[in-house]
Amino acid sequence: MAAAGIAAAVGVAGRDFTILAGTASPALGAAIAQELGVPVGACDIARYPDGEVAVQLRESVRRKEVFLVQSTAPPVDEHLVELLALADACRRAVALRITAIMPYFGYGRSDKRSGRREPIMGRVVADVLQAVGTGHVVTVDLHTPQIEGFFHAPVDGLTAVPTLCDAMRGRLPRDVVVVSPDAGRVRLASTYARCLGAPVVVLHKRRESATQTAVTHVVGEVAGRACLLVDDMISTGATVASGIAALLAAGARPEIVVAATHGLFVAGTGDRLRHPALRHLFVTDTVGPGAPPNTTVVSVAPLIAAAVERVLADGAVGDIY
Repeated sequence: MAAAGIAAAVGVAGRDFTILAGTASPALGAAIAQELGVPVGACDIARYPDGEVAVQLRESVRRKEVFLVQSTAPPVDEHLVELLALADACRRAVALRITAIMPYFGYGRSDKRSGRREPIMGRVVADVLQAVGTGHVVTVDLHTPQIEGFFHAPVDGLTAVPTLCDAMRGRLPRDVVVVSPDAGRVRLASTYARCLGAPVVVLHKRRESATQTAVTHVVGEVAGRACLLVDDMISTGATVASGIAALLAAGARPEIVVAATHGLFVAGTGDRLRHPALRHLFVTDTVGPGAPPNTTVVSVAPLIAAAVERVLADGAVGDIY
C-alpha cells in the first residue's frame, strides 16, 4: 500500500487533532499541515485489482478531532468513496469529531431536478457523508450555496476570491472590467469587483448540451476595455471559450484574464483555452495538477489552515476575511 497520510499533533487551542489526506489532495493536505506546523502522520490507501478501495489508519485517532482533506474531483466517484472509507475508519476508531475538508465539492451542480425523473446528487452526497460519521464539512466556493441546506451537520463555506484577487492585484490593467459568465455568477463577479474596485459586466447564455454553451448577449460596456472573466470552476473550457468570443465581438480589447477557484481541466480543455486574447489564467490548488500553460496556481492552504485553527478554537470561520 502507498502511504497517503498527512498529520497528527496537539497544538492549536490545545486540542488533540489529526489531519489526513486522501489521494485526491495529498499536496494540499501536506501544505495545510505545514501551515499548522504539525508533523506528518501515517495512513495507507490502496486499491484492490477490482478497484475497491482499502484504507488503514497507521496511528490512533481515538478522542481526537480528525480533519480529512479530500477534493471529490475527477474521478469523482472514486474520490468520494475513498473519503467515505476514511471517515468510516475514523468513526470506528472512536474519533471525537470528523470534519471533511472538501476544497472542491463534486456533484455541486446537481442541486435540483430539471425534470421529474432525475436525482439530486448534491443531497445524496450530503446524506452518505453524514451516514459514515462526518460531523462537519469545510468547502471552498460551492457551485451552489444552497447545498449547505442538504446537511444537518454544520457546513463552513470558504471563498478563494480574496486569495485570487491578492494574486492578481498589480497584474491586471487599470481599466479592467469583471465579467460574470452568466446570471448565476453575478454574486461571485460582484465579490471580485469589490475586491478589485472594478465594474461588473454580465454575459447571458443558453446551454446547448452538457459540454456546450452559447452567449446570447452582453450586458454592460466592454468596448475598448480589458476583461477579467471569472467563474467558480473550469471543467471543459467551453464557457470560457464562448465568453471570450462574445467579449471580443462586443469590442473588448484582446487582453482577457480568466480566474476560477477550481481548475478541473478535463480532456480537451487545454485546446479550448488556446486563444491569443487569453493572456493569463488563475486557479487555486483545490484540484490536483493538470493546469494548461500560462496558468498561475494559487494555494488555498493558508485559508483552509486558518479555518482549521478557528474550528479547533471554537471560533467563527467568517473572521478569516
